[in-house]
Amino acid sequence: MSTAATTPPTDDRPAAPRTPALSPSRAADFKRCPLLYRFRAIDRIPEVPSRAQLRGSVVHAALEALFALPAAERRPGPAGELVAPAWQRLLEEAPDLADVIGPGERDRFLTEARALVARYFALEDPTGFTPQACELRVETELDDGLRLRGFVDRIDISPQGLVRVVDYKTGRAPRETGEAAALFQLKFYALMVLRTRGVVPARLRLLYLADGQVLDYTPDGDELRRFEGTVRALWAAVRTATDARDFRPNPGPLCRWCDHRVRCPAFGGTAPPYPGRSDEPAGAARPEEETSE
Repeated sequence: MSTAATTPPTDDRPAAPRTPALSPSRAADFKRCPLLYRFRAIDRIPEVPSRAQLRGSVVHAALEALFALPAAERRPGPAGELVAPAWQRLLEEAPDLADVIGPGERDRFLTEARALVARYFALEDPTGFTPQACELRVETELDDGLRLRGFVDRIDISPQGLVRVVDYKTGRAPRETGEAAALFQLKFYALMVLRTRGVVPARLRLLYLADGQVLDYTPDGDELRRFEGTVRALWAAVRTATDARDFRPNPGPLCRWCDHRVRCPAFGGTAPPYPGRSDEPAGAARPEEETSE
């Protein structure tokens, strides 16, 4: 064993540069609005989670805990009992979330989350299978150095070895025009599975808990390789915008719910100065590494 490999780095050593990373969420942000991508991935401006986002986090955590139970115990009653502890864990990690869901709203909030968990059982029978992984962090690096990363809600493997990628949505199924955006996220995960496991998922599944809808999609290898080209092209556009420090707003119907509307030039706001010193070259401030989905 070499000495260099066991010697801890000293304080005056330069930190290893972080290579760029792209997740399905940030990719979708850039496609929707380049300025939103900048605010989230480069400026890292904090956002206050909405009630719906927090409810989604609780439901995801409860379903993850459900599959940690023995198969015979994965029933609606025990599942409902997992909701309150999931919310409590979120509060322990981020106490400020109590300001979003006040004491007077807690019971109603948990009742809404339990209803979504209960609706899951109309879509699948969790006593009949055991996932290979839940809330799995997946990461792969393309040959040009771009890292793709994200958290997959669930990966199932059949007795025949077929892979299914499952994503829970706590909202309603989108209209036909919104299905492409939903499938973009799943194709992103499928591409990472292909790159990390060398297999094409047999099925991509979206479970919409609010209205009990299931969207299944069967990809093929050629399609995912073409999708990889789409991701590379998207990243090239991100790098071009970063080098030019030019992230333009793209106003649309979702703007009414955007936390950054107050600083968006499309609505009379002013974006903050681009991160980095004024004497740095244009490409000095790069998108930060993403820590989660």
